[in-house]
Amino acid sequence: MGYSLDFGWLAGAVGAIARGAATTILLIVVTTFVGTLLSVLGAAGRRNGPLLLKRAIGVYVEVMRNTPFLVQLFFIFFGLPSLGIRLDPILAAMLAMTLNMAAYTIEIVGAGLDAVPRGQTEAALALGLRPRQVFVKIVLPQALKVIYPALTSQVVIMMLESAVVSQIAVRELTYEADMLQARTFRAFETYFVVTMVYLALSMGLRRLLVSGGRQVLGAGVS
Repeated sequence: MGYSLDFGWLAGAVGAIARGAATTILLIVVTTFVGTLLSVLGAAGRRNGPLLLKRAIGVYVEVMRNTPFLVQLFFIFFGLPSLGIRLDPILAAMLAMTLNMAAYTIEIVGAGLDAVPRGQTEAALALGLRPRQVFVKIVLPQALKVIYPALTSQVVIMMLESAVVSQIAVRELTYEADMLQARTFRAFETYFVVTMVYLALSMGLRRLLVSGGRQVLGAGVS
């Protein structure tokens, strides 16, 4: 029996798909901003902080990188209420995504910090700059330029991973796709369209990040 493609339902589904895409974009914007900030602080603390802090960050990184994201999400959304901590689904999703992304980007940022020659730090200190000034003005900009391609890829991966949060009823793109195919019974067409939307989001996000990186960090960012 042949299968006839039917995209006639799409006209009435544009709003739902657009809302889902907007929620996906919101999730990745918040995750990228907060996750990158945490990764910079974590990478700096892991290299220059006290021993206890270094070990705590190391444990956090290993736990988050060696457990499934879905389990982390369920722990936050379903597990924390047992301790009296209840989060709205979208807040739980943002927290889970941020913590997961930061664990990976701590290692990425750390590799960039290690790539900056030690002599530059010593020279800046010799000129009278404070350690914090050396880190912010000398070391960090060079480190970000080195690791920017890897950081960009991690952001895109996290955006794609956001599909998992549909499991806790966050109305992002995959959630809306599930609802649409349940109402229309056109699974192939629904997921084909949503796949194309994800592809467009990924390509647009990567292009935006590369363009922004070149403006902020200068030439050489790709």
